[in-house]
Amino acid sequence: MDDEVLATPFSAGRGRAAVAVPAGACDCHMHVYDARYPAAVGARLTPPDAGVDDYRLLQRRTGTRRVVVVTPSTYGTDNRPMLDALFAFGSDARGVAVIDEGVDDAVLERLHAAGVRGIRFNLSLGFIGAIAGLELLAQRIAALGWHLQLLAPPDLLAGLADVLGRLPVPVVFDHFGRIAPSMAGHHPAHALVLRLLGAGRAWIKLSGGYIVTEQGPPHYADVAPLARSYLHAAPERVLWGSDWPHASASAGHQPMPDDARQMALLAEWTGDAGTLRRVLVHNPAALYGFSNATPHEATS
Repeated sequence: MDDEVLATPFSAGRGRAAVAVPAGACDCHMHVYDARYPAAVGARLTPPDAGVDDYRLLQRRTGTRRVVVVTPSTYGTDNRPMLDALFAFGSDARGVAVIDEGVDDAVLERLHAAGVRGIRFNLSLGFIGAIAGLELLAQRIAALGWHLQLLAPPDLLAGLADVLGRLPVPVVFDHFGRIAPSMAGHHPAHALVLRLLGAGRAWIKLSGGYIVTEQGPPHYADVAPLARSYLHAAPERVLWGSDWPHASASAGHQPMPDDARQMALLAEWTGDAGTLRRVLVHNPAALYGFSNATPHEATS
């Protein structure tokens, strides 16, 4: 198959990832956008449509099979685009929803039946509800076995240490905890994430490296030590996500990343095939409830 066929919307480069990707690999963080659904009032990111068929082209480049669809800030608490994607992807997909404190139990049950396994609080863009609601909603979702996914600026994150320490559900930090590489080993937010990972109370997504980098493409060299700090602390608690279709890059805030290169970088950070498999297959299976049966091997 030639490189032209493997070019993908909303992704730089073309061709497959130059690494053997294990069977059942999961992209634990991506979004879909659909103009049939209105953006929330005040939404700061309104990218063009990016759907399931577009993403399936990306999977041919990254070698992933499973996917976690996250409702983006664009739609507020409207989870319909995410739910449409879960239906289209089938059993290889799970979802992360955005809800507010007024959601009723029947809605939560329907979300669970559709494949949702967590809720997201975005304290950087489009935050819904007050921080005080974080604990209340965590209590609501605990019985479902869900997690709370959190994106917050480092100073705010550090200030939430007491709250996060008493939540009755795991916390999932996306985008490297939104910690810049230069903060690693210095900022209390980095220490907090490492502490929660080590205690088995949190997970970290190595997603959005192109967002947190201070050096930029093509090598994102400054991100490697940050990634390895998490892998060293708790390799059983580390996940990977593409963050496709890279809404902030589409808006011109960063260069558009090459997703095949992102996968190759992950292989460099993990350092060996066993750790790569753990991050891409076993850890997502544990958090999102995928089966460990992996009949199809994806390779470079």
